[in-house]
Amino acid sequence: MLKELINKILWHPDYSPEDYEIVYLHREESERGYDNIKKRISMDRISIKGSFIILERNYEITSIPLHRILEIRNKKTGEVLYRKSGRVTYG
Repeated sequence: MLKELINKILWHPDYSPEDYEIVYLHREESERGYDNIKKRISMDRISIKGSFIILERNYEITSIPLHRILEIRNKKTGEVLYRKSGRVTYG
């Protein structure tokens, strides 16, 4: 379902990817181990490959696993199209 929604926003003519953002869980190494941080990316900056979101910026490629996506929402209206169910712990 999540992958289909992402592809729909990226490719369907009724949607503009720049109007949507993905909120995902980023794991960052710290002195205590790993911290979980919520980050946002605009959907006009991504592609999808297998079970990963591929973010390309400044000639750097970042792969984000789909299971780390917490929300997909419309930046203009605030409408949430997808929200991960279950318990999520933030650092």
